[in-house]
Amino acid sequence: MSDEAYLVDANNMQLACVSSQALVSHQCTLTQLHAMPLHAVLGMPETELVQWQAQCVKQPSGAPLTTLLLPKADGEKGRRAGDSTKVSFFEAEGRSWMLVMKNSVSRSAMQALDDSESRFQAIVANTPGLVFQFRLLGPGRLGFIYLSEACYAVLGITEAELTKTPSQFYRLMAEEDRPSFREALLTSANEMKVLNWEGRIWIKAWQDTKWINLRGSPIKLHNGEVQWGGIITNITQSKNEKLEIERSRQRMAELSAHLTQVKEQERRRIAREIHDDLGGNLTAIKIGLTSIIKRINPDEPKLVEKALNLESIVDRTFDIVHRIASDLRPDVLELGIVAALEWQCGQFEKQFSLPCRFYSSQTELAVSADEAITLFRICQEAMSNIAKHARARQVEVELLVEDRDIMLRIVDDGQGIRMQDQHKANSFGLRGMRERVAALDGSLEVEKRVRGGTAVQVKIPRSLK
Repeated sequence: MSDEAYLVDANNMQLACVSSQALVSHQCTLTQLHAMPLHAVLGMPETELVQWQAQCVKQPSGAPLTTLLLPKADGEKGRRAGDSTKVSFFEAEGRSWMLVMKNSVSRSAMQALDDSESRFQAIVANTPGLVFQFRLLGPGRLGFIYLSEACYAVLGITEAELTKTPSQFYRLMAEEDRPSFREALLTSANEMKVLNWEGRIWIKAWQDTKWINLRGSPIKLHNGEVQWGGIITNITQSKNEKLEIERSRQRMAELSAHLTQVKEQERRRIAREIHDDLGGNLTAIKIGLTSIIKRINPDEPKLVEKALNLESIVDRTFDIVHRIASDLRPDVLELGIVAALEWQCGQFEKQFSLPCRFYSSQTELAVSADEAITLFRICQEAMSNIAKHARARQVEVELLVEDRDIMLRIVDDGQGIRMQDQHKANSFGLRGMRERVAALDGSLEVEKRVRGGTAVQVKIPRSLK
C-alpha cells in the first residue's frame, strides 16, 4: 500500500504539486502529469471533481480545514478497486486549495493480484475435474459458492443451473447412494475431517450412469457455517476396472474351489480303484503264492527262498498300496475330523520322531465333507512344511470351536517363517492352503512367533451345528 498526495488549485483546477509516490504510481514526470486531465490523474469521475471545486470555493475566508473521507472504490469507472481517498479543503495566500491524499493499491500489487488470479484460473482449467466450494446451509442443504467450468463435463449440468438450484445435486445421485453422501457430509462437518465420498450419478444429457469421487476440505466460518473446497472427478473408468478385477478374482476363486473339489473327487476315484482293483489283484497273487509255497518240495531250498521273497514283496506292495490310497483319500476321515487329526499327529510323530501334541475342545465335531478334507489337507501341508523347513523340536495342533467358527492352529518352535517366503511366487503349498480356506469363506494367517517358530491359524465358518 502507498500514499499519493496531490495539491490542486481549486480556482483553476490545476495541479500545483504532487508527491514522489504519485509520480511513481503514474510512472511519468510532473510535466507529463500536468498535461493529463485532472480527473484522469486523480482517478475519479469528472462530475465528482466539479462538486469538490464548488464546495471548496464556497468555503468562507478563514474557515477551518474541512476534510472529506471517501469510501474505498468498488471498481467504478475512473477509480481502481481498493482505493480510498481523503480530500481536504483550505485557504492559503488568498486562494482555495484541495489536498487529495490517495491510499491506493500500487500497480505492482494489482499486477500481482491479476497474475495470481490468472494462475488460479489456469490451474482450475487444467484440473481433471470439477473444482467447487459449497456451504452447508442447513440439514443436508447445500449452497454452491463456486463451480468451475468443468461442471457440465462432470455432472451434465452447467454451473449456473447448479448454483441457482443446488438441490439438483441430490437429484443427480442414485437414490441408494444419497444416504451415504449425507452421512459423509455430516461426519465431515461434525469432526472437521476431509469429505471423501464415492457414488453414482445419472446424467440425463448422456442417458448414462457415472461414478464420481467428491473430495473436499472443510473450514468453519465466523458465522458457524461449514464450507468445503475441493474437487469432483469422474472415476467411472477406474471404478469399472476395479469392479472387473474384483469379478475376475471372484471367478478365479470359484474356479480354484471347483478345481480343488474335482481334484478331491479324482483322488477318491483313484484311491477306490487302487484299493479295489490293485488290492484285489495283489490278494489273488498272495493266495496263489501261498498255495505254490505249500506245494514246493522242501528239498529245493532255493526255490522255496525265491517264493518266500516274492511273498514278502507282495506284502510290502500291500503296505505301499494302502499308504498311497490313504494319502489320496484317508479312510480315517470316516471316523470324524477329530479322530483324523489325532491320527495324523500320531503318524507325524512316528515318521519324523518329533513330539506332536494334539488338543481338541470337543471329542466329536460335526463338519461337512468339504470342511473335513480342507482342515485335514491344511494340517497335512503345514506339518509337511514343518518337517522340511522348520528345524522344530516339537509341534502342537489345536482344534477349537469359537462361536460360529472352527479354528485349527498348528504351532512349532522352529526357526520361524521369513516374511519373503510367505509371498514367494512358487510357494504353492501356502497358496493351495489359502485357496482351500477362501473356498469356504474362511481366513488363514501365517506368522512368525516372537518366541520362535511359526503359527498357522485357520478359521472357517461352521455349516453344521
